[in-house]
Amino acid sequence: MNIKSLLIGSAAALVAVSGAQAADAIVAAEPEPLEYVRVCDAFGAGFFYIPGTETCLRVGGYARVELGFNSEGVNLAGGDNRLNTLARGHVFFDARNDTEYGTLRSFISFQGNAVNNDNTQVEVDEAYIDIAGLRVGYFMNWWDDGFVGETDSIGFLTEGTAARYWYDGGQFGAGLAVEELDVYNTIDTDHVGLSGKIQAAFGPATFDVIGSYDTSFEEGAVQARISAEVGPGTFQAGIAYFSGVSNYSGALGDEYEWTAVVAYEAKVTDKFTVTPAFQYAWDRFGGGVLPAGGDDWKVGVTAGYQITEGLSTLATINYQDEPDAVTGFLRLQRDF
Repeated sequence: MNIKSLLIGSAAALVAVSGAQAADAIVAAEPEPLEYVRVCDAFGAGFFYIPGTETCLRVGGYARVELGFNSEGVNLAGGDNRLNTLARGHVFFDARNDTEYGTLRSFISFQGNAVNNDNTQVEVDEAYIDIAGLRVGYFMNWWDDGFVGETDSIGFLTEGTAARYWYDGGQFGAGLAVEELDVYNTIDTDHVGLSGKIQAAFGPATFDVIGSYDTSFEEGAVQARISAEVGPGTFQAGIAYFSGVSNYSGALGDEYEWTAVVAYEAKVTDKFTVTPAFQYAWDRFGGGVLPAGGDDWKVGVTAGYQITEGLSTLATINYQDEPDAVTGFLRLQRDF
């Protein structure tokens, strides 16, 4: 066999093998088109569509660093503890989509606190479902809708597992809530609260009335408040009545039958606000640190400055009569 015949035979064999392999070749699937994240503007800024769904999601939160001061601060060992530091991380997930019943919303937020470098706490801050005015889950109740500034202390238990319905009629709103109450739950497990709220807007003013009843203590609480745009800011005034000690009562760190708050948030510039506030509480129930029948008051001012987009600072200083103490904090917060 000469060289020429050998080369021709080898070439024929390679062609045959290649043909057999071609019959069994794996054909790669065509790549699927990449789905880019789409902006969802139906529910406000920051929302985007979860790829492959019609659900809009917003992810946000803040990082906070705070230095606090309390002139009467003492630690468990009886030593000086007037300065306190706090670092907090907060993140939330807000998912919404339209349904035949209206907007379906789920909201979850997590919060972690590092206090004095030796006490780290991570918890679910809120987790609830909203649809057609109905909210169920773990969330802040209406007593958490506080006054402007960082001076007042009104109400006691402001967060828990609950079910509530809110009717929003534009200038008029009303709602009812059933709430689990656990703070004073040391013996039984059936502390249930019933709350209602009415809200009405008239021009620049908004009126709110909240009523709550603790079924275990058989005590009630009522708060009435007005908020109005006055001059360069927002004026607020309110009064609260507590029939007795319950999971809803509490003002200025103790239990009082009555308490009243006045506050004004002045917008000095687009970035700078100043909020003086005053609270007075009277007819103390007693049974706590302070004797029954007394009164207490607190006065303070809060200042906030928007350094740049997403970065702000807040400072407050307050004086309280009982106990005789000066408190406050300086906060730096980055929102996203």
